[in-house]
Amino acid sequence: MNKISLIGAGNIGGTLAHLAALKKLGDITLIDVVEGMPQGKALDLSQSSAVEGFTGKITGTNDFSHMRNSDVIIITAGLPRQPGMSRDDLLETNGKIIKKDRS
Repeated sequence: MNKISLIGAGNIGGTLAHLAALKKLGDITLIDVVEGMPQGKALDLSQSSAVEGFTGKITGTNDFSHMRNSDVIIITAGLPRQPGMSRDDLLETNGKIIKKDRS
């Protein structure tokens, strides 16, 4: 079974985790810096497995070491673009988030 780690458990990360589970792509780990968010999303998705028919394991954590030995790592973390914010500003802001997550 493949291990998929998603960094960022917001709207995009949660939706991507749901789609990966539906397509039975592997076990999924949601990782986020916000306490409780990845755990809650993982619980919600896991509880829908009986109805939606997927069997993979979905976990949520704030510990980035849980992405170790992943076959696929997808980064969805970042802030949405704010009114008046240029794409360059957004890239700079989200670049800082990614650098922080790496360390």
